[in-house]
Formats: sequence, structure tokens, C-alpha cells
Amino acid sequence: MLGLSIAPTLTPKPTLYAIPKPVFNGVRIAHVCTTRHVSARNPRALVVTMAKREEELKEIREKPTEQLNEEIVELKGELFMLRLQRSARNEFKSSEFRRMRKRIARMLTVRRERELEEGINKRMSRKLDRQWKKSIVVRPPPSLKKLQEEEAAAEAKEST
Repeated sequence: MLGLSIAPTLTPKPTLYAIPKPVFNGVRIAHVCTTRHVSARNPRALVVTMAKREEELKEIREKPTEQLNEEIVELKGELFMLRLQRSARNEFKSSEFRRMRKRIARMLTVRRERELEEGINKRMSRKLDRQWKKSIVVRPPPSLKKLQEEEAAAEAKEST
């Protein structure tokens, strides 16, 4: 959709301190795009990702709150491990950052929706969130546990 506006010609008023103001004489064409950009290679990609997102949200909503909290902690640990890999310049998938952040945000959103259903206001929610964060026991994320198990297996294999 194109918007068209014609600028009137204005003559600047003389003032005590003459500061030249830009004067526009002409036609401005504003391009307004109302459709989303869809990939030329796969026009249905947007629909597929939306379906996956809806499926993932449905899966998250089925979980109990305790399991949701545990998963949030695990994903935050995984995100931390990815940051460590990036800082150590190890090989990693950069797309994992966005995927994990989005998944954590979805889980936190579902948790907040449940709080709203229970009638917990924003202030109380923050208080409960602080208590929950203090109660978290720091433990290594699953990917680190898996890595440690693989290293222990490799050492055991070398020693025998």
C-alpha cells in the first residue's frame, strides 16, 4: 500500500536570529507493507513454525508447575553452558541461544498465567519468584553431566 502526501511550499518567517530551516518542496511517497515477509524458498515455513510453537505450548501447559520450575532451572543451566562454550570459542550452534531463550520465556509465561488464574498479583509474584530463586539448589546441567560421564568412560577404557 502506498501513501502519498504533497508538501505545501512554506516561506520561513523572518526572526531576530535567522536559523535556516529545511524546506521540502515535492512529493513524499511512504511505502506501508501490511504483509509479513515469507521465505521465497519455502512459503509454508511460517505456518510450520507457528504449528510447532502451538504444539510446544500445548506440551508445556500439560506439565505440572513443579516440573515446569525444574525444567526452567535446567534450561537456564544449559544456556549458561552455551555461554561458556561461546566464551571459550568452542564449537556450538548459535541458533541454540535463541531457541533456549524462547523456550524459557514460554515456560515463564505459562507459569505467570497460572499465577494469574490463582489471583496472585504482580507484587506477590515477584516475592514468590525471589523465594523460588533462593531455594534453587545449584547442580550441573544435563549436558555437563553427560560430558562428565563420557570423559569418565573414556578414562576407564584407557586404564584397562
